[in-house]
Amino acid sequence: MLAWLAATQLAAASPAAVSDPAPDSLPTVTLPEALRRATGLDPNYVAALGQVDNTRWARRSAFAVFLLPAVAVETDATKNIPRFFNFGTLKPESYAVSAQVALHYDLFTGGQKVAELTRSAAALDGAHAGELQARFVSALLTEAAYYAVLAGTELLRVARERVQRAEQQLAVARARVTTGAAVQTDSLQLRLELSRARVGLVQQQSVVRVARLALGSRVGAAGPMDAVPLDSVLPSALPVTLEAAVDEAANQGPAYRLARANERQAAAIFRSRLGTLLPRLSLTGVGIAYDNRFYPTSAKFTQLTLTATFPIWDNFQRQTLISQARVNRDIFRAARDSAERSVQRDVVAAYDGFTTARATADFADEQVQVARENYRVQQARYRTGATAILDLLKAQADLDDASATLVQARYATRLVLAGLETILGRRLFPEAEQK
Repeated sequence: MLAWLAATQLAAASPAAVSDPAPDSLPTVTLPEALRRATGLDPNYVAALGQVDNTRWARRSAFAVFLLPAVAVETDATKNIPRFFNFGTLKPESYAVSAQVALHYDLFTGGQKVAELTRSAAALDGAHAGELQARFVSALLTEAAYYAVLAGTELLRVARERVQRAEQQLAVARARVTTGAAVQTDSLQLRLELSRARVGLVQQQSVVRVARLALGSRVGAAGPMDAVPLDSVLPSALPVTLEAAVDEAANQGPAYRLARANERQAAAIFRSRLGTLLPRLSLTGVGIAYDNRFYPTSAKFTQLTLTATFPIWDNFQRQTLISQARVNRDIFRAARDSAERSVQRDVVAAYDGFTTARATADFADEQVQVARENYRVQQARYRTGATAILDLLKAQADLDDASATLVQARYATRLVLAGLETILGRRLFPEAEQK
């Protein structure tokens, strides 16, 4: 009789359960594919990649200035009304054509050439570090969106299980109340728990919908995207020691490389500004030809000019630029010092964060097993009238909390690992990225 009443009450309670659309029709994306697609769409990464190309050309220019003169070719044709003396034909002409080839080479610039060479090298190093940092930051944001979908989906499963347990227990409680084995408050307590479970399910469905839309936007899709589940086995330990991770981050970490490169750039610019206080020596060669047709060949002249320039007074404009360059150098030097002081803190925080999250996941898995067994025992005892409804509700709440904690700990571990990889600028488990 009790079993029959429980089944009847469960059937009566089931229509009120909240349902959500199945994700089978949604397009899916794997983590490696999401990383590839998102990186190419990230404006910060596109800008960083373009900066690498710009600094490469600046580096070529800095080298070329040492070896090659600047070359300019110019020609013009003039119609004279009335006729005017033509230097090529040495008589009045209606048309006059001239051509000029000029070569200019700076013999001495007060060290500005050397400073620009140093600055371009630092800029190129900084651009590569910035590109690497932008790529890993983009990957970190993509992984966060990906894990949000997976974690939300698993928490949605936990919410459904909570609703199902609440419905089953409500049916049992109503059957026991009907037979006189329990009081009416048992049924009321479980109705309240079922209502809370349904509210949690609706809220979690909304969270999952938003997470899928965020992932779709991240990878360039017009609508929501579902994430392909990952291997549930988490890395047991990191393949690098804490001391080695600190040294690697200090030497190769993109953020710290970028800070050092910015300081070298600023120092080189400051030295270049100081060179404006010194004389400048340049050599210019010009070849000029005149005629009444193109290419002019009637008269040719060659000029070779050695120019020495010594700046005397420009209303403190040079001093202003020197002061600005010095201040920028000091700012970037302070930023580099700050980055070097914080490298150990950043790495230790990420390293310990992974260790803590990994241990939390292990403990959470154990808590789920204990909570599931405790719930089974309390459920059996309540059916026989050996325990109170509050004990059953507490066991059910403990199981729900333990399941949610396990899901969150597992994906928190993966996200902290991605944060450590962003600091180091390399993948610690590259084989996992290819799956």
